[in-house]
Amino acid sequence: MGLLARAKGDAIAALVAGIDLPTHTRIRGPETGLVMLRGRAGGDGAAFNLGEMTTTRCTIRTSAGQVGHAYVAGRDGRQAELAALLDALLQDADWHDAMMAAVIEPLNAAERARHALRARRAAATRVDFLAMATMR
Repeated sequence: MGLLARAKGDAIAALVAGIDLPTHTRIRGPETGLVMLRGRAGGDGAAFNLGEMTTTRCTIRTSAGQVGHAYVAGRDGRQAELAALLDALLQDADWHDAMMAAVIEPLNAAERARHALRARRAAATRVDFLAMATMR
């Protein structure tokens, strides 16, 4: 669910475009609202309200009876609905392996590639202070 929440709605839609998804009904949403973000001073101190974040949620039921839920950051109702549908399909033994191969694994690979690129860019700015100390 974390991958689906962090992925772009367009990326999810592109991955499921060629799949004949089962019919589903919306139980709730997609609804957009605000959630309060809480923080703690020093990580373990007294809790405080950090601020609000826009969130979209959706709950669906597939024709087979599985119920899927999703909360995503932002206002993308289509992303929330697709994430909820995929949550329900991943609970279904008939759909689980197909959804893992067609959607979850490509999203995971793309996220790992983004993280590796970010790590390479950060590593390029690394300064070796030991070399500076020996220059005296």
